[in-house]
Amino acid sequence: MKFSRQLAVSSLAVMVLAACSSDPKTRREAKDDFNYLDAPPLKSWTLPEDATPQFYPNYDIPKGDYSGGIGREVDIRPPQQVLELIPGARVERQGSDVTLWLLQKDEMDKVWSTVKTMLAEINVKALKESDDFIETNWVSWVSEDEDVEIGSRYDISRFEANNRYGFKMKLIDWREGGEGKPVTRVNEERYNTLMTNLVTARYDRDLREEAARRAQELVKSIPISMGTDRSGLPVIIARTSYDVMWQEIPELLPKTGFTIEERNQSQGTVKAKYAAPDDDFWNEVGLKPIDLEPGEYTFLFGDLGNRTSINVTDKDGKPVAESLLRSLEPLISTVIKKD
Repeated sequence: MKFSRQLAVSSLAVMVLAACSSDPKTRREAKDDFNYLDAPPLKSWTLPEDATPQFYPNYDIPKGDYSGGIGREVDIRPPQQVLELIPGARVERQGSDVTLWLLQKDEMDKVWSTVKTMLAEINVKALKESDDFIETNWVSWVSEDEDVEIGSRYDISRFEANNRYGFKMKLIDWREGGEGKPVTRVNEERYNTLMTNLVTARYDRDLREEAARRAQELVKSIPISMGTDRSGLPVIIARTSYDVMWQEIPELLPKTGFTIEERNQSQGTVKAKYAAPDDDFWNEVGLKPIDLEPGEYTFLFGDLGNRTSINVTDKDGKPVAESLLRSLEPLISTVIKKD
C-alpha cells in the first residue's frame, strides 16, 4: 500500500492473485477465441406438416431483457469476497453496495472508528462528514490487472435497523486514468468489496494488537511453580493458557541464556542452545547459576487448559533431571517478573 492517497492493489492481501501475463487486458479476458460472436442467428425450427412436435424444457433459455458484455467485454476475474474478519458480522449485498450487520452498538462504534483511522492512514480526506456519514475524496488504486490507475469515491454510512447496526460502503464516483467514466457493474462490486476489506483488515489488525497487549499484561503476573503433568512426571507449571505462554517464549528464553533455533507451536516444541550467562547476569537476577551444561536442548510446552506445562530434554531426547527443572523454575519466574 502506498500512503499517498494511492493503494497498490496488487500488494493487498484482499486482492485475488493475478495471472502470469504481463498484459493487464489478458488478465481480464478469456484466452480462447471469440468465434462464437460470428455464429449465424438462430432460426425457427421447421417441422413437416404431419409431424407432432415434442419439446423438452431442460435447456430452455429463460425469456427476459438481459444486458451485459460479450466477447472481450466479459471480465473473467473471480469476484471479490468480503473478508469475514469482524467477529459476528454478517455480510449483505444490495445490488453492488456492501453492508455489514453487527449486533452490538459498541462493535459498530469500533468499526466506525476503524474507518476514520484507515482513511487517515491512506491520506483520503472526507469531503462531507457527520456522526454517521462520510463522503470521501478520491481513492486511487494501482493494480496489475488494470490498464490505468483507477479512482473511486465512496459514501460510507452507519445506521440502525431492526435492533441491528449496519455499516454500508457505496461507490459513488469513478474514473480511469484521471478521466471520469461510467462504472461497470463488475467494477462497482469489485471496488466496493475492496474498500470494505480495507476496513475489515484494519479492524482485525487492531483486534490482534489489542490481544497481544492483553497477553503481555497477563504474562507479567504468571505464577511459575513445580508440578506434575498428566502422567505424573515432574514439570514446571505456568499458570496461564498455552497461547499466552507461547507468545512470551521468543522474549523469555533468550533472557535465560538460551538461543532459539527452531519453534513449532502446533507440537509445542522449541529447540535452543544454552550458553551459561556471566556473573553479572546472576547477580542481577539474584540467583545462583544453574548446573546446566552448554549444548542443545528442547523445551516441551503442554496445553493443560488454563495452565501450561514446561519440560526440557537434552540433545538425545532424554528429560533433564528433576533437580535441573527445579533450578530453572525460579529463573523463569524471576525473568518474567523483571519483564
